[in-house]
Amino acid sequence: MPMVENNERIIVEEVSGWLRVFDDGSVDRTWMGPSEVEFLAKPYHPAPEEALKLDGIILHDFTATAPFNLSLRVYIPVDTITTKLPVILHFPGGGFCISRPTWYMYYQFYSRIATACQAIVISVTTRLAPEQRLPAAIDDCYTALLWLRSLARSTGDQSQSSLSDKDGLGLHDKIDFSRVFLMGDSSGGNLVHFVAARAGSEEDRFWLPMKLAGAIAIHPGFVRSYRSKSELEGKDNPFLTLDMVDKFLALALPVGATKDHPFSCPMGDAAPPLESLRLPPMIVVVANDDLIRDTEMEYVEALKKAGKDVELFENNGVGHSFYLNKIAVDHDPCVGTATCNLIDGVKEFLRRH
Repeated sequence: MPMVENNERIIVEEVSGWLRVFDDGSVDRTWMGPSEVEFLAKPYHPAPEEALKLDGIILHDFTATAPFNLSLRVYIPVDTITTKLPVILHFPGGGFCISRPTWYMYYQFYSRIATACQAIVISVTTRLAPEQRLPAAIDDCYTALLWLRSLARSTGDQSQSSLSDKDGLGLHDKIDFSRVFLMGDSSGGNLVHFVAARAGSEEDRFWLPMKLAGAIAIHPGFVRSYRSKSELEGKDNPFLTLDMVDKFLALALPVGATKDHPFSCPMGDAAPPLESLRLPPMIVVVANDDLIRDTEMEYVEALKKAGKDVELFENNGVGHSFYLNKIAVDHDPCVGTATCNLIDGVKEFLRRH
């Protein structure tokens, strides 16, 4: 039954404490879950000296100006052994509906990725569903890749790069544009697949002097319209419940689409054959206790069958997006160890590409 608020707006959809949709089309993303974990889903803007001292990074939020019009967050490791670093273009998860790169859950992990992997991480703010359904988020992430190409072709000055560099960030001179990687969590893993596929539809010279060297899909949100065995037998966790899977995708996919749509099932019959796609080397990260583990594994096997350069990285004893839960990372030895192993796996993948 629809619920009525005091202002007489009617709640037509509510998703696991994360989101409420009203009959007038407005959306409330105020956290409604346990207060002790609310900080994970709050914007985090540390003072520059704090980010530098505690996490070893320079953190910068900025807007790429027209024609790109993107909000981006950049992590630059301070203690580096080379003058130019690979860049990771990061796409956040959240079922295409809720999350922002500025949230603390992303900061605490991607600051570690930047320093451990000796890479510059650039996180992309995407338009959210249901206000902007897919492919809006895919378009935004692809636009970010085009912006990076623009930066690669520039001389590094503000007018050429569409980057406000008043703080002396100097990104152009810090990035090795021959080593660009896509990386995404959960539904961000879906974005990795589709951005990589769209990039591969262009000739290599379209991207010069930039090169897409690899793609990292962490717990990608690939599902089918019917329940897999892992969905039926697995346990919900704070970052993924069956309620979230069903409702977020209903809000994010094109109107009338089922979970068999290519955006959520790129290995299905409705999607372009994987053999027809030109994809960079890819690593797919799977957690053995993930609710959607079975369909993630199906995607990996489909890529292998299609002859793609793909490797599987597995974490045992942990669930979906475990590394984003800072409380568990710090206090659960299993989660802490799995997070370190994941970071090492990403580091090794970057080293080899």
